[in-house]
Amino acid sequence: MAGAAEVVRAAEARACCAHTGPGYASPLEAMAGPREALIYVTCVYNGTGIEKPDYLATVDVHPNSPSYSKVIHRLPMPYVGDELHHSGWNSCSSCHGDPSTVRQFLVLPSLLSGRIYAVNTGKSPRAPSLHKVVEPEDIVQKTELAYPHTSHCLASGEIMISCLGDKEGNAKGSGFLLLDSDFNVKGRWEKPGHAPIFGYDFWYQPRHKTMISSSWGAPLAFSKGFNLQHVSDGLYGRHLNVYSWPDGEIKQTLDLGSSGLLPLETRFLHDPSKDTGFVGCALSSNMVRFFKTSDGSWNHEVVISVTPLKVQNWILPEMPGLITDFLISLDDRYLYFVNWLHGDIRQYNIENPAKPVLAGQVWVGGLLQKGSDVVYVSEDGKESQFDVPEIKGNRLRGGPQMIQLSLDGKRLYVTNSLFSAWDNQFYGPDLTKKGSHMLQIDVNTEQGGLTVNPNFFVDFGVEPEGPALAHEMRYPVDPLPYLNPAPPFKAVALPRCHLLCPFRFLKICCVRERCRRFLGYFCDLTFLLSVEWADYC
Repeated sequence: MAGAAEVVRAAEARACCAHTGPGYASPLEAMAGPREALIYVTCVYNGTGIEKPDYLATVDVHPNSPSYSKVIHRLPMPYVGDELHHSGWNSCSSCHGDPSTVRQFLVLPSLLSGRIYAVNTGKSPRAPSLHKVVEPEDIVQKTELAYPHTSHCLASGEIMISCLGDKEGNAKGSGFLLLDSDFNVKGRWEKPGHAPIFGYDFWYQPRHKTMISSSWGAPLAFSKGFNLQHVSDGLYGRHLNVYSWPDGEIKQTLDLGSSGLLPLETRFLHDPSKDTGFVGCALSSNMVRFFKTSDGSWNHEVVISVTPLKVQNWILPEMPGLITDFLISLDDRYLYFVNWLHGDIRQYNIENPAKPVLAGQVWVGGLLQKGSDVVYVSEDGKESQFDVPEIKGNRLRGGPQMIQLSLDGKRLYVTNSLFSAWDNQFYGPDLTKKGSHMLQIDVNTEQGGLTVNPNFFVDFGVEPEGPALAHEMRYPVDPLPYLNPAPPFKAVALPRCHLLCPFRFLKICCVRERCRRFLGYFCDLTFLLSVEWADYC
């Protein structure tokens, strides 16, 4: 009866929270949420030679599903050349206390074209549909911003998006775009005169009235590929900007120096009372911790360093790891990051944030895997390469780039595309012509450790329109409609319970949180009645 009990517990949890907003009341509550069954992946054709629009893929990640580890839906954008990159929600746990808020739109900024797409995932989570397009001309006219990157929802219901430059690609035009809840351009978030030197990621911590943003570089530079000279020319960043929240004034700028070149992803600890976080510095290959001091100012220190490797047959005599993405488990116990060039994923215990301890490591690609032309040379002069497993008979291409962790912290999903121009520069046709893949790593959350799941491999090299580059991943609005307990019980999609609902004439689909808020326990009862028991016999 474990399967039925799981359904009942999930239904009761939904019912008792029927009068709250989206997301979870706390990070620890989120860890107890349902297992993921779907994941959305931004997929790019820009830069591959295939003149097709980028698209949003829906991937089935539930192991009991017959379509497990497969793309089950593709939503193409209406234009060619967007370069879909990161994504965010129209509302999230920041709005958990607002019962009028519904999280149903995925926000997709296009890094190169400047368009922003709003995708409706609430109506049909397995097959999202395009809701609205925010055109770049409207953004530029009202804000002079372009190159949108990171999207975060705000407790006000607004959406805030970091932009990396002006329409000409100059970094001096960077700043933060505000959209209202209907995706209309409202203006800029930061106060006049408080634009960052460079833009990239940002993360806010309301209890400390602080937002911290990071610095990639000038779009004119990075959009054409990476040139080391541009670092010396000042076209790439090395600063963190400390803003007052929600006022939008720069209170402090942290110069990370040579140990913090290209600071990208930025994360506070999930505990909202904590005043510490991390930023991954790609080119320096360091994890830098930032923290508030006793006098209320902010400081920083390097807490993890990835040693560059001496190599042969490469463009430089030494190869940095290139930390391009990282994340923190919801209980703030583990930090995970990728080395896109070296090819490994690392797990660190950060129970003491000032002194991380390596707990797990696995190689899943990179330029130094066996069979590559590039070798690294150890101190004793020995040439070596890393062992990288084949998954379901497939050689792993590229290096680990974007990662997404399950709510319970036990599964880590990995894609391998960074940015089409850089993909082509560093990995060439092996990635841009053969396409990306997506992996799943099993995580030991008790003692630490990472293991590749040999049964999960999503090959974006065999897509119907041709090989695609897979980038960021995002879980759907609500896992409950796809809850699939272990046999002998099987739960079906919520539209089936919608057929049993006498309120269906309201035309409010049951997969939307709005329906459950209105109908409370009754909606959850109809869900339970829709469970198929045929397999029990």
